[in-house]
Amino acid sequence: MAAENLPLPQPASIGDKLAAFDTVPLFMRSLPEDGTEDPAIAALQSLAYEGTPDEVAQNFKDQGNDYYKGKRYREALGFYSQGVEAKPTDKSLLEALLCNRAACNLELQNYGSVLRDCSTAITTNPQSSKAYYRSAMALIALERYDEALDACDRCLEFDQENKTVRAVREKAAKLKEIRDRKERERQERIRQEQLKQDWLRAAYRERNIIDMPVPDNVAKNSYEPHFDPEDPSGKTMILPVLFMYPQYATTDLISHFQEDTPFSAHLNVMFPPNAPPPEWDKKGEYVNGNLVVLGWTRRRRLLKIGKKMTLRDVCNAAKAKDGEPKDGLEMRDGTLTFVVLPKGAEEQKWVEDFKKTRDSS
Repeated sequence: MAAENLPLPQPASIGDKLAAFDTVPLFMRSLPEDGTEDPAIAALQSLAYEGTPDEVAQNFKDQGNDYYKGKRYREALGFYSQGVEAKPTDKSLLEALLCNRAACNLELQNYGSVLRDCSTAITTNPQSSKAYYRSAMALIALERYDEALDACDRCLEFDQENKTVRAVREKAAKLKEIRDRKERERQERIRQEQLKQDWLRAAYRERNIIDMPVPDNVAKNSYEPHFDPEDPSGKTMILPVLFMYPQYATTDLISHFQEDTPFSAHLNVMFPPNAPPPEWDKKGEYVNGNLVVLGWTRRRRLLKIGKKMTLRDVCNAAKAKDGEPKDGLEMRDGTLTFVVLPKGAEEQKWVEDFKKTRDSS
């Protein structure tokens, strides 16, 4: 009864069956290069290399052709290689073996090997159309379009009616045109970006803005200074501005602060009278009319910003006096920063702390 529960043997897979043929000398895809004690393999080896170098090479070429037709490119490549290694004296046979091996490597995407074999084939026969064709195909795959065109042109000098090579040349020319157009567009984008950066740097200098470098490991601001697209003159700037509320360690970002807008206009929208205060305003002090805006320059000069002052006015106020070192507003990560506080005790405390820190540094 126990025998009835034993598992039945499973039939071998098709792959295993085919692999088994590789151990049978008559069906081997290629013969071992090392010595062997198997008399059947030894006999086949002697047969494979029996005859003149040309006969041996032709035999390997025929076997390679059979595998190539079956799209078994690796096996075909092995036979063509053995044919080349047989060192045939017939140059046309050597050329065919090299071109056929190049065809296998083209299918296997071994483009460097394709180019090496085609170069050798052209050395053997300077008018080898197949070698030029396969060289061009490999060069196209490598995106070396100028060289592909050159290979086609060299071939067409002696084989003008070769439609296949002409078609490959047209393909290479189109791909080159697409690549060149993309490169021109890329270069134009770089040029435009460079012009934009030059204009911005000039605008910063004019506005006494000092652009501070940002470390690579710091996340970049998604908003950038730019010129107002609605200004026909293209000279008005829009900048990101950060309002800091140190009393509650929180901030607001005004992503598009047009430089001719008064600070009070933004404060009136953010902290309108008779409106519920922000959640973080525990004392209900942040109301337009009861707020003061403070800024500071690179040299730590404190700027008290009047309610009618625009961002442009503040930039002008940050300019160093005649005879003094360069000064201005620091811009970090494309953003200008200001402090907003309720008038009175909080303002006085922050100003005192600022001056102490400045004087001690």
